[in-house]
Amino acid sequence: MSREPQEALNVPAHRYTAKLAGKIEAKWQKTWKDTGAFCADNPEGDLAGPLAEKEKFFILDMFPYPSGKGLHVGHPLGYIATDVVARYQRAQGKNVLYTMGYDAFGLPAEQYALATGQHPAITTRENIANMSSQLARIGLSHDLRRSFATTDEDYFKWTQWIFLQIFNSWYDPEAERRDGTGKGAARPIGELVAAYESGKRQTPDGRAWADLSKLEQADLIDSERLAYVAYAPVNWAPGLGTVLADEEVTADGRSERGNFPVFKTKLRQWMMRITRYADRLDADLATIDWPDKVRAMQHNWIGKSYGATVNFTVEAGQGPEPQTLQVFTTRPDTLFGATFMVISPEHPLVGGEDAIATELKVPAAWPEGTRTEWTGGFATPAEAVADYRAKAAAKSDTERTAETDFTEKTGVFTGIFGTNPVNGSKVPIFVADYVLMGYGTGAIMAVPAHDERDWAFAKKFNLDIIQTISGPEGTDVQAEAWTGDGVIENSANSEISLNGLGKADAINKISDWLAASGRGEKTVTYRLRDWLFSRQRYWGEPFPVVYGEDGRVHALPESMLPVELPEVTDFRPRTFDPDDAHSTPESPLNRATDWMTVELDLGEGEGKQAYHRDSNTMPNWAGSCWYELRYTDPDNSSAFAAPENEAYWMGPRPDSGNVSGGTDLYVGGVEHAVLHLLYSRFWHKVLFDLGYVSSSEPFHKLFNQGMIEAYAYTDSRGQYVPAEEVEGSEEAGFTWKGEPVNREYGKMGKSLKNIVTPDQMCADYGADTFRVYEMSMGPLDMSRPWDTRAVVGSQRFLQRLWRNVVNEDTGELTVTDDAPDLATAKLLARTIRDVTVEYDNMRVNTAIAKMIVLNNHLTSLSAVPREAIEALVVMVAPVAPHIAEELWARLGHSGGITRAPFPVVTDESLLAADEVTCVVQVAGKVRAKVQVDPEISEADLEAKVLAEPAVVKLLDGKAPKRVIVRAPKLVSLVL
Repeated sequence: MSREPQEALNVPAHRYTAKLAGKIEAKWQKTWKDTGAFCADNPEGDLAGPLAEKEKFFILDMFPYPSGKGLHVGHPLGYIATDVVARYQRAQGKNVLYTMGYDAFGLPAEQYALATGQHPAITTRENIANMSSQLARIGLSHDLRRSFATTDEDYFKWTQWIFLQIFNSWYDPEAERRDGTGKGAARPIGELVAAYESGKRQTPDGRAWADLSKLEQADLIDSERLAYVAYAPVNWAPGLGTVLADEEVTADGRSERGNFPVFKTKLRQWMMRITRYADRLDADLATIDWPDKVRAMQHNWIGKSYGATVNFTVEAGQGPEPQTLQVFTTRPDTLFGATFMVISPEHPLVGGEDAIATELKVPAAWPEGTRTEWTGGFATPAEAVADYRAKAAAKSDTERTAETDFTEKTGVFTGIFGTNPVNGSKVPIFVADYVLMGYGTGAIMAVPAHDERDWAFAKKFNLDIIQTISGPEGTDVQAEAWTGDGVIENSANSEISLNGLGKADAINKISDWLAASGRGEKTVTYRLRDWLFSRQRYWGEPFPVVYGEDGRVHALPESMLPVELPEVTDFRPRTFDPDDAHSTPESPLNRATDWMTVELDLGEGEGKQAYHRDSNTMPNWAGSCWYELRYTDPDNSSAFAAPENEAYWMGPRPDSGNVSGGTDLYVGGVEHAVLHLLYSRFWHKVLFDLGYVSSSEPFHKLFNQGMIEAYAYTDSRGQYVPAEEVEGSEEAGFTWKGEPVNREYGKMGKSLKNIVTPDQMCADYGADTFRVYEMSMGPLDMSRPWDTRAVVGSQRFLQRLWRNVVNEDTGELTVTDDAPDLATAKLLARTIRDVTVEYDNMRVNTAIAKMIVLNNHLTSLSAVPREAIEALVVMVAPVAPHIAEELWARLGHSGGITRAPFPVVTDESLLAADEVTCVVQVAGKVRAKVQVDPEISEADLEAKVLAEPAVVKLLDGKAPKRVIVRAPKLVSLVL
């Protein structure tokens, strides 16, 4: 939209215009920087100071990555909101830690560098400088002494150090937790070794620890580490040239970054055993103040399920000896109705990478009784399974599990039968790609009578359907599956009967029987999988480990940290076809041969040895897992943070009743619910278990800001036209250069030609006007449309505020030292009370509305009382700090407004509401008038009216038939 001109001719010399606002803002931003106005003091170290004796308040935004595109007006919404809170909390007398760093490693930075043809180190520095400049122009009150980027050596040294603490830890299920919530905690790996050496813990095969070879000892210890190397199924995105964690893959089976197709493959990768913390990550959601939506997302992603593991015996003849095929089911009560099984194409039973035996586990010929539709037209089971596995490998997980008509799902008989443990029936085992190896056991038991998917599969392959849950009269499971509740039927053997039981009782009874008979056990499973931690990229933190000639991992000593990236000229990943599932991940670091091979003395008593480094790097989530901790002590060279400083800023909250602790307020987008937020909680809990931090949670209160969206316009050709040049309205329609255009609503983007930058807004209106507009657009947690034309309303508010203090012609003060009149005093008191409440609850838009009302009232006075305007200036300061600083100085105050106390109401009588008249009607006639509080509730008003003497007399002991209350002005009684 076109903007109104801001610099009219012949304006008064001291009018608050964009030009004057720019001068004021530059002046105060320099003053703030020169005086360290926003510095927060630590109890200990180089940042120690007297402010640390005050109550602390730690607020931060989610770690941004420095985009090469720069900021548009939607980006600063959360940053301005946190700045408002930080400034308000300083005015409340608190020591406020508020700063900004940059998440500069990872795919976004590397992809931008690849697009520009520059080294990521160069583009990252340039992008940080640009973003820092844009943020500074807005006037954010960051303590810049605490700023850093994840690419800084003295930062990623400690990222690598924390990785080593996780690597050198194991999860002891018997260890008492520091927070007293139960057993199960990370412990140093040395305690595990000591337990084996002393015999307190038995080795798997019962041999003494000393009887194991060094290699066997190392294998046993490595199998328990919280950070470990494993040959595991991974999400391979050829278009990105790297593998991804489950959380980085969208529901559509594509990469969150770049929207490339993702395939399953197997690689030897670093993993983190986050699954050991699944219960704690889930349970401790109750100890933190987070939006219900985010809690639900984490709870569902962890995906705790109760059920039973059932053991099906696989017939002899397909391997060296009979095998057990395990399935997990949440409905073991339907086990008598299981008539077939389905396994993943990657399952060991049919030759997966971790095959039960080296030979393919299928018979040489189709067994007797094999139905034609089961074979897929192949002559042997081996041919059928091999062909099916090859086709499944070319599909993404999403393609394999898409919700479609299951009559279209494919599958093939393996030639193997399993034995149902409850009735001894032989059930055919199929391989089908909709079953994933990464979930559960990679095998399911199918009960077609009571599952629509199983029913469709059974019909397609002519499989038996046995009803085990009663349905309404006329239920025919041969015609369609019955998925409702009912009592159990057709479910008994010589040892147990479930017939006549309800669902819950049947599940408990069969689960107990399975466990007692050795045929299964009660089981808890999780959707959460161990965190894939390797990336085949250049721009990331190198792993602080090396590998010996035997392939074993050796942790580097702390004295060798940080491990820096080698200087390379070619950091590009290999070029892959995004749709090629069979391409092979390979890190660009393999090209740095001089760096990859190294001779080191690791202090293990073997002198200098030849080692090779890990060619992978850490994911970008590594640096953002703990940055809030480094904010507390950013220059510490001997620890990631001194214990005193970490405890002061992050320790348990005195009023919480638990040790969750963490930052006081964390603001960011909901899109990180199961990425950054889940990973950060995991790292923090490990550090808590090991005694390095004082709280069990990193972030106490979380707030998700909404988005600023924008309109875009297309011409008759469907081409986007510059939004700022479009004219018109919804009623009259929109035009561009006289031609009609179509309007659409959504994101801002250069391609949409609707980008508005904060730099542009600051130049045209001033930073304070921009800030006030963003904060007044609506509730912070709601998305809202950008409208440049509406910004002028925020500017007029500040102009009126300016005129209430400064004469626009002379620049002289216009305030009076006279006491405010009663009406002004009452409005001022109510405004102070209401604005305090609104700021406390992050309802900045309504706080601004309250201040506008007071400001307009003061404008109507012949002279503005100093008492009222000074209080208003302090209340405005969190939202519009530059103009507030200028007015505060002109009002005669020195030392700045940053730590000026927030106004409080000292005369409570001023808050007493003015009474209003409530009319009381009885049978349609006015019978009384009552003076009441204008904010009285309907219940209180009804009680007051019914107790009124005139009403009591009219009712004469009878109860009215109906009482109609319209608080506060009307009550009508129907007799």
